Amino acid sequence: MTLLHAPRHALLELLAVALDAVDGAHAVRRALMARPIAGPVWIAAIGKAAESMTLGALDVLGDACRGGMLVTKPGHADPGRLRGLGIEVHFGGHPLPDAGSLAAGERLLANLDDLPAETRLLFLLSGGASALIEAPIAGLELAELRAINAWLLASGLPIDAMNRVRQSVSRLKAGGLLRHLGGRPVRQLAISDVPGDTPGVIGSGPLVPRPDLGDQVGRLVLPDWLAGRVARGLAERGTLPEHGPEMELVATLSLAKAAVVKASESRGWHVRLHPDPIEGEAADQGRALARTLIDGAPGLHVWGGETTVRLPAHPGRGGRNQHLALAAAIELAGRDDVWLLSAGTDGGDGPTEDAGALVDGGTLERAEFGGIGFDARTGLERADSGRFLEASGDLIRTGPTGTNVMDLILGYKAPSTR
Repeated sequence: MTLLHAPRHALLELLAVALDAVDGAHAVRRALMARPIAGPVWIAAIGKAAESMTLGALDVLGDACRGGMLVTKPGHADPGRLRGLGIEVHFGGHPLPDAGSLAAGERLLANLDDLPAETRLLFLLSGGASALIEAPIAGLELAELRAINAWLLASGLPIDAMNRVRQSVSRLKAGGLLRHLGGRPVRQLAISDVPGDTPGVIGSGPLVPRPDLGDQVGRLVLPDWLAGRVARGLAERGTLPEHGPEMELVATLSLAKAAVVKASESRGWHVRLHPDPIEGEAADQGRALARTLIDGAPGLHVWGGETTVRLPAHPGRGGRNQHLALAAAIELAGRDDVWLLSAGTDGGDGPTEDAGALVDGGTLERAEFGGIGFDARTGLERADSGRFLEASGDLIRTGPTGTNVMDLILGYKAPSTR
C-alpha cells in the first residue's frame, strides 16, 4: 500500500510508527539496560506515561525493585496489575488537579520520608504530572488551586509560563521534592512533553530547582488575585538546594519525528522535516500549515509542537489538535490532493478522549452531510471543533499511548496526475 493510493491510511500508520519510537516502556528499558541501577530501588512514576515507564523499569530491575508509587490519569493504568507488582497506584485530575492529586502529593511526601536510608530512588516523569500530583502552599485549598489552573489553561500562555505559575504555589514543583530525598541516590528518567526539552519545565520539575523562578514569574502579566497568591507562594517556598539529580531524557518529540522521516524515506517518499516547534494560536497555525501544503511541492511534511487555544466563556468539545485541524480543513476545502493529521502523542486532546483529527478537502462537506447544524467557522468560534469533526468522521482515537511528547502534525500533498 502506497502513500499515493491511500494517504489517510498511510498517515495513520506513520502516527503509529512515531508512537512506537517513543513508547515509555521501550524507552525506560533501553535506558536502564544501557546504564544499570543497583538495588534496592523504590520507583516514583508520575505522569500520563507512568504505567508504561514503570513496566519498562520492572522488566529490568526485577527483584531489585522494593516497591513504588505511581500517579497517573484515570484510565491510564491497571491498578490490580501494578499492585500485584508492589506498586501503589493513585489517580489524579487532568487537566485540572482534583482531590486525588492532593492526596497523591501528600502520600508521595510521606513515602519518601519513611523510606530506608539505603534505598535508591528511581523517578520516572512524563507529561501531565503538573496537574496529576500536587501539594499546594499553606492555605491554598483545592477550589482555589483549580481556579488558578483553569485560568492558566484558558489564558493562551505558553506551557513554560503556565508551569512557572504552578511552581510558585506548590511544595512539590520546581525542586520542592529535593527536601524529601534524605541524601539517597537518585536516578531520574523523563519523557519530554515541552518545547526545547527543558528539564525544569517537564512535569513542572519536582527535582529541578529554579533559582530564577521569582524573576521569571514577575515578568508575567497576571490578574491581581493570582499575583497575590504567587507572591505568597514564593515566600513560603524559601531557599532550595541549587542543584538536583541529572534528568535523562529517554523519549522526545525529535525521536518521534525522526522515526517518521526514516519510515517514509525508506519507501522512497519525499519528506520535509520542520525542526522548529509549532506554537502559538492553534487556528492560526492550522491555516498556515494548510497553506504550506497547498503552495508547496508534493510530499510529506513533518511538524511537531504544542499550540494554544483561547477559550470562549462556554467552550464546546475539542482540543488544540482538533481546533488546528478544523482551521486547516477550511483552507483545504474542495481539494482532493492534500491531507493533514494533528494528534496528541499521549492519545488525548484537551478534555476529550480523542487524540486529534485527520482532515482533507472533503471534511466540511462530510460534516454537512452528517447534519452538524453549524459551519466550520462557527465551530472554531465556539471551540467546538470536536463535534464538527465527529460529524465529518475525521477524529482520531488511539486510547492512552504510554507516551507523551507533545503533538505530532503530518501533512501530505499528492503529486499531480494532470
